[in-house]
Formats: sequence, C-alpha cells, structure tokens
Amino acid sequence: MLIFDVINFGLIAFLWWFTVKNYRDLPEAIPVHFDFEGKADRSGSKKYAFLTPVIGILLYILLAFVIRDPGSANYPVEITDDNREAQFLIMETFIRWFCTLVLLIFLNSQDYVFRYSTDHSVKPKVPMATAFLSVIGSLVALFVLVGIFR
Repeated sequence: MLIFDVINFGLIAFLWWFTVKNYRDLPEAIPVHFDFEGKADRSGSKKYAFLTPVIGILLYILLAFVIRDPGSANYPVEITDDNREAQFLIMETFIRWFCTLVLLIFLNSQDYVFRYSTDHSVKPKVPMATAFLSVIGSLVALFVLVGIFR
C-alpha cells in the first residue's frame, strides 16, 4: 500500500510543480470548462489554474481519513469475521487506486487547459472518455473482487 501513497503524493507534488512552472506563461483568461467536443465554453481568471491542485490535495486528505477507519466505508456485502480482512484490503487498495486515477485525470486536464490556452487546436494527451472509462472499469473490477471474497 505504501507504493500507492508514494505515487499519489508524487502526483500531487508534480501537479503543483507543473502548475507553478507554467502559471507565468498563461494568458490572463484560461478555459475553465469544455464541451463534449473539447472546445472551451467558459473562461476564467488564470488564478483558476490553482483550483485543480487544491482539489487534488483535498481529495488526498479526505481519502486518507477514509482509509484510517475502513469500517466506516459502505460495503456491498455484509462484513463478517471471515471476510473482514479481505474486504478491508480490497477497499483500501481501491481507494488508493481511485485517488491515483483521479490525480492522473487532473494532470491530464491541467495539461490540456494550459496547452489550449495558447493553441485552440490541441487535443488532450489522453482522451477524457478513456480516463473516465478507466474509473468505470476499476469499479467493475472492485465489485468482482468484492463478490469473490464475500
């Protein structure tokens, strides 16, 4: 589990570094929302560039508190003495993995916003559909594992 914690902390640090490094080169108005075609449909102050790293830290902290008390999570199966350890391990692993996926989506989005700010013809390096399908696929894998270790 330590590997996920190191990766997630590294992703947050990289997100902050990337934002601070590129902030000075941003125009005064940056895109803050995109439509389904990937075109910006709302703009805001370049200060919004710091919103993604702040949300990343808050997500990391929130999930760290959830992991500290695995019994507080909502499980799709009844927790018994026989399955407690397996279910807690699955939940902790999934939450850490989920945090990793979300932080990678944040990095991809931040990169896209910064590149789009100066060139409206760019595309995300990883299509958003692929990013969100990875989250959905992870949920399917979670439910399969939970069912196996009932």
